[in-house]
Amino acid sequence: GIRVIEFNVRFGDPETQVLIPRLITPLGQLLLAAATGNLAQQELQWRDDGAVTVVLAAGGYPAAPVTSGVISIPAGISGATVFHAGTALRDSELISTGGRVLTVTGTGSDLTEARDKAYRSISQIRLEKSFYRSDIALNASVAEKGN
Repeated sequence: GIRVIEFNVRFGDPETQVLIPRLITPLGQLLLAAATGNLAQQELQWRDDGAVTVVLAAGGYPAAPVTSGVISIPAGISGATVFHAGTALRDSELISTGGRVLTVTGTGSDLTEARDKAYRSISQIRLEKSFYRSDIALNASVAEKGN
């Protein structure tokens, strides 16, 4: 039969990054309600727009990720939120500490627009030997367009 292997009581990565931009209800309010036993009385409000998150990983990830690479994120990125994970500041330079370095979440009126914004934004970020998947939300976007 089915057996529980593990319970996780934390924000998942990158699942949280795709949800938070759509959340209207203040997160702090929800956390306080959870801590004081009042979460059931809270009404979650969500935006109706789409969101797509793409992970930028360090070269060699997951087996032997490259570290200490300098990351360049242009100031002009719009329509997306960049979340930091495997990053640090060293001598006022943003560097990679390996693994899943950044996640980029695009939002839009539908998944296709959100996907376009996420990929347009992540393509502008520079980190030597980094990579990201090119197929995130592809099938959903194709289905949405009716192709």
